[in-house]
Amino acid sequence: MAGGTIPHFQNDAGHPVIEIGVKEFMCVGANPPFDHPHVFLDMGSDDEKVCPYCSTLFRFNKALKADETRPEGSFYHRAA
Repeated sequence: MAGGTIPHFQNDAGHPVIEIGVKEFMCVGANPPFDHPHVFLDMGSDDEKVCPYCSTLFRFNKALKADETRPEGSFYHRAA
């Protein structure tokens, strides 16, 4: 993802699985102040990755854009 920003995702709702449209991303856990260290995750050739901090399973879905999730609402919008 050179030349762009890495999408960040959060899981305030505690979903066991979140589908995302990218394979390289950051997990922040829940929204601040309840977040964990913002960790970079790379699925590589796999289609799933578990966050080592919050245990959320992220699953790649090629039909989604980089800022879309299923269920909706897990894309993290950083405060300016």
